[in-house]
Amino acid sequence: MVFSLQRAKSNSEVRKKPSPSGPIAAALARWYLLSRCAAASCEVPGSEADEGNAVVARRIYLAADLGASSGRWLAGLFDGERLGLEEVHRFPNGGVRVGPRLHWDLLGQWSHLLDGLRRASSEYAEIRSVGVDTWGVDYGLITNDGELLGNPYHYRDARTSGMMEAAFQVMPREEIFRRTGLQFLPFNTLFQLLAAKSSPLLEVADRLLMMPDLFHWLLSGEQVNEFTDASTTQCLSAEERRWDTELLERFGIPTRLFGPIAMPGTVLGPLLPEVQRETGLGDVQVVLPGTHDTASAVAAVPTEQPLSEHPDWCYISSGTWSLMGVEVPRPVINDKTLALNFTNEGGVGGSVRLLKNIAGLWLVQECRRIWSLRGTEYSWERLVEMAQEAPPHRSLVDPDDPSFLAPDDMPAAIADYCRSTDQPVPENEGQIIRTALESLALRYRQVFGWLEELTGQKMQTIHVVGGGTKNRLLSQMTADACGVPVVAGPVEATAIGNVLMQAVASGDICGIGEARAVIRSSFDLETFEPRETQRWEEASQRWETLIGRGTQS
Repeated sequence: MVFSLQRAKSNSEVRKKPSPSGPIAAALARWYLLSRCAAASCEVPGSEADEGNAVVARRIYLAADLGASSGRWLAGLFDGERLGLEEVHRFPNGGVRVGPRLHWDLLGQWSHLLDGLRRASSEYAEIRSVGVDTWGVDYGLITNDGELLGNPYHYRDARTSGMMEAAFQVMPREEIFRRTGLQFLPFNTLFQLLAAKSSPLLEVADRLLMMPDLFHWLLSGEQVNEFTDASTTQCLSAEERRWDTELLERFGIPTRLFGPIAMPGTVLGPLLPEVQRETGLGDVQVVLPGTHDTASAVAAVPTEQPLSEHPDWCYISSGTWSLMGVEVPRPVINDKTLALNFTNEGGVGGSVRLLKNIAGLWLVQECRRIWSLRGTEYSWERLVEMAQEAPPHRSLVDPDDPSFLAPDDMPAAIADYCRSTDQPVPENEGQIIRTALESLALRYRQVFGWLEELTGQKMQTIHVVGGGTKNRLLSQMTADACGVPVVAGPVEATAIGNVLMQAVASGDICGIGEARAVIRSSFDLETFEPRETQRWEEASQRWETLIGRGTQS
């Protein structure tokens, strides 16, 4: 599907008002850029119009957004006021099982990225820059002469089982958290590296590159570790924003693997000559967005509030995972944050994302996949319809229970959980989906309360961005459960944040505040007001009793 400026009226994700053309329009656009950037001392791009035949300059940026199940190239088309998106290329993604191990198919992903660049070169006359974002924690190893040492492991691979406990024997949990500010998840890069010590690869390798770093290396030839993705490793000093070499040495992990940290907005240089020849693109710049997809998604939250130590809004980046948190200027590292297992990850514009990972729509996605394997294909819309028809709050689960991390049969896992907790077992697909969605909304409510405790501030609004915003039932449930308005949108938040950081790097937009203003003027947002809060209050009491009040999961 193409999200284009011309089709904005029929697509809620992209809006575009008619623009004037000719010399007057060019003058207005030039005046807009000058007046907008003067106060911020931004570089104003030169006009792309020939004298006497001027047109409004349209900046084109390419964003590669790779998720756990699919990847795509999107083109961001910026006219100086509004942003439009066009999908250029989409491809499937996912783990590849090789014997007992689960890997990413890096070469296959790279081939798909090249396909997308070829398509873009044939569809757009001039492209300003490209940037890639992906999930966090996973990495690849390369040698000094540029050889990739195997395919990167998938974060759901079982090799990290028991590694957290082993790590705590070397360095106490409290000290690791004090240094890194990161929540403890079994697949964090630190624990993956501890699992890799039994392999000779760490001794042979010269450099560790996170997944988006690998793609930027293949595009530009530059080997850097972008800050937001590096912050997911549990190897970075949260306070000093550098690799924690003392921690790495304590664990016997070679420090030479870790390269220079580069911030979002860094221009790496042009595409490699061989990439230019392969794709037909010219001297296009490679720019680092917030390469961790959540960093890019949060950059696209359409808030009007400035960065603050006491924010009155929080976000949910909703997809396979739900990342729920606040944006603050510095890490929040204390006993409470540790006890609740929150994380401090790098954001764009000098921010820190204080957040918690939640299972998200993984449960629903896996149920749909299992039913498809059994011969029944349900659209997402039909699943929501069936959930709406099911009785409310009949059965509840903890979406972050370990039994849901990677079960062979998610519907059976949900049924088993209900059975083991003496609840009614869901009897059909609608009841299963309703159980998953209501439980997720109640998990949001719990984390919402913890965010208020950690910031000392009452939250007035929840911004939900990402693909999960298409599930209007979940957005309404979230408003009901948390008792505050939910502002849903934009859907393509990750790609939008990626594109806008490239625009900031180019000087076309003056900072994150202005980028968010562009989002508010470019994309439709929907607000869900809370209702039926008393019923959700009662359900919350049941749910907390079920999972154990004050759980640290």
